[in-house]
Amino acid sequence: MHPEFPQPEIIHLNHAAVGPWPLRTAKAVTAFARENAATGSLHYGAWLKVEAATRELARQLLGAAAASDIAFVKNTSEALSIVAFGMQWSPGQNIVIPRGEFPSNRVVWIKAAERFGLEVREVELPFDDPETALLAACDRDTALVSTSAVQFATGLRLDLERLGGALRTRGVLFCVDAIQHLGALPFDVEAVQADFVMADAHKWLLAPEGVALFHVRPELRERLVLQEYGWRMLADAGDYSSYELADAPDARRFEPGSPNMLGIHALHASLSLLLETGMDVVAAEIEARWTYLHEGLRGLGCRTITPEDRRRHAGILTFVPARGDIEGLYRTLQEHGVLCAKRGGGIRFSPHFYLTTEALDRALAAVAEGLRE
Repeated sequence: MHPEFPQPEIIHLNHAAVGPWPLRTAKAVTAFARENAATGSLHYGAWLKVEAATRELARQLLGAAAASDIAFVKNTSEALSIVAFGMQWSPGQNIVIPRGEFPSNRVVWIKAAERFGLEVREVELPFDDPETALLAACDRDTALVSTSAVQFATGLRLDLERLGGALRTRGVLFCVDAIQHLGALPFDVEAVQADFVMADAHKWLLAPEGVALFHVRPELRERLVLQEYGWRMLADAGDYSSYELADAPDARRFEPGSPNMLGIHALHASLSLLLETGMDVVAAEIEARWTYLHEGLRGLGCRTITPEDRRRHAGILTFVPARGDIEGLYRTLQEHGVLCAKRGGGIRFSPHFYLTTEALDRALAAVAEGLRE
């Protein structure tokens, strides 16, 4: 059992949905709450230092040039909405997205299309070459391609560097929903050449809901027309009597009001664990657990939906039981404390780096029992 994750009653194979907190994160939240109860905001200056340190950890995680390029927003949907309704689109332009995207990366574009007179093109992604399919849907009227780095249902992973390079050459904007990537795989926003990247903290980042990372390529920040305003997004945020309403030049312009300081303290603790472990190590450990589960499921006669090529998957492993009785198997797994999800026409496992072989064996034993039933 990993010291940061004492989970005797469950096997957590649901990090692609809502991940658990490490012990250090729970302790950070508890300490923050106790401090509030005892001394209120006496040490608010120290809280701001934690916020700054969290921005720096996020910079390292994303491979961004500066911590000031990172904004803390409420969730992935909010970040996508900032892009979808902040850019000055022209009627007749089109937005390209994969078919079967999580609603966060579909609803915003459909709504933006209604407002701005855009076309939304949804593209089926073949497992062997999804990048070519997305690029083939682009033409001279394509303004932006928006895709998840890893598809939430099938677990298909895109070659973001290839896609980003091709789109930059064509002058097409590139938006990446990285919620199923960050915390599971290394990421380099410069190599990916993404114009916009966003990810909620409550999945692979092992932090609470209600706080997310948002990165905009610095050259594009001022092209986003702000939809929300408040004291904190001003260049001179500390001067409450000033009537100079210039927007902050950095990513703080996307943070209109008071921060989710509790969530930021928690996120700081969770990111510290991932970065101390090392994202290369985290990715290798997740791949080892993915492979272990895949081989075990195949031995039980299950069929894997997620691509087997390690270049085409991350942490998600979606499979179909031999008899196809997904509902019955899901109930059995839940009864045995195996946290998972029904996605993509199958059962979705999503193991993180800390899970032990013993836990994986218990999960496979529960699958075997469910198949017998």
